[in-house]
Amino acid sequence: MAVFGGTANLGSVSFSSHLFEQQSCFLACPLRLLPSSSSSSSSSSSSHRNSLICVVKSFSGSATADTDRNSDQSSVLSASNSLLRDTSDDAGLAPISSDWKTAKAYCKSGDTFEGEVEGFNGGGLLIRFHSLVGFLPYPQLSPSRSCKEPQKSIHEIAKTLVGSKLPVKVVQADEENRKLILSEKLALWPKYSQYVNVGDVFTGRVGSVEDYGAFIHLRFDDGLYHLTGLVHVSEVSWDYVQDVRDVLRDGDEVRVIVTNVDKEKSRITLSIKQLEDDPLLETLDKVILKDSSAGSPSLSSSNGDAIEPLPGLETILEELLQEDGIEAVKINRQGFEKRVVSQDLQLWLSNTPPSEGKFVLLARAGRQVQEIHLTTSLDQQGIKKALQHVLERVP
Repeated sequence: MAVFGGTANLGSVSFSSHLFEQQSCFLACPLRLLPSSSSSSSSSSSSHRNSLICVVKSFSGSATADTDRNSDQSSVLSASNSLLRDTSDDAGLAPISSDWKTAKAYCKSGDTFEGEVEGFNGGGLLIRFHSLVGFLPYPQLSPSRSCKEPQKSIHEIAKTLVGSKLPVKVVQADEENRKLILSEKLALWPKYSQYVNVGDVFTGRVGSVEDYGAFIHLRFDDGLYHLTGLVHVSEVSWDYVQDVRDVLRDGDEVRVIVTNVDKEKSRITLSIKQLEDDPLLETLDKVILKDSSAGSPSLSSSNGDAIEPLPGLETILEELLQEDGIEAVKINRQGFEKRVVSQDLQLWLSNTPPSEGKFVLLARAGRQVQEIHLTTSLDQQGIKKALQHVLERVP
């Protein structure tokens, strides 16, 4: 049984867990080997090439929550960058080392680099960065690419990008481990985040659903989805949500309101429920909508006739009468919602001002909602305490 006495607080969520979503990894196309600075085709170079192909073909793993866990997925670019180093003569090492310094400078400054897509694999794109090969995980592509053609698989989209140039930001430049991680999402952030403000309402598409919430791609005025924000599980609905997947699914279209923009960390926080009235502020007239087909409200008043209490409610009302300060308890009206919210009995105390010393208590189970009037000398906090006492006694 859930008892509600106030609105839920928005929890804080780390966005790093979405930086790299899980992807199964396999070779989607042959990897284009970058030219060595040495023009000779020695048996050593051939050996390195065979080694690289072996690494690529045997490569498997998953992209996870942070860049450190992307070692398996970025092994392709590590092998490629190692190949460049190993097949270069001594004179060729200096330019490659210089390119790593350049990559680190881009990572520190946050500047955007235009890189050509060399190829792709099961986890992401391989992008040329001067003499190096950078890896862009699929979750770091702009959401407009997948939303524009949702019927296409990510590998079909990747295939169309080979040979094109993408604006990217360097997320990680690790020369020691030969890892160069890139992001198109972060490169586009400065351009589009300036049009996102707290209180703005967007139409969005659900990109992925996690235990802690759902990532929503935001549609801009040009009809494309450029940025992604998070709706925390506590902001999905005023109703209790145990599993976000029961409410939202990949590809669903939803309306969201922006609740926070963290430009320093490139994060957008969203809410779905804040576009709806808080049920704590409502009466039964707002909870139960009129039945337009019948032309009459789906509400019934007691009018002297007894309304059968919801299962478990009668005991609670009897116990409430034992509390000091509560003089009378009566089920005044009941109605039926269009959908089942929860089979369990839920109670909440409306924040609507009392009328003639009567507070409104709402009870819900399944589709049925009942409005209870409490005649009491207690204030709102006193009633909450009385309810808590009762629920401690009722099994």
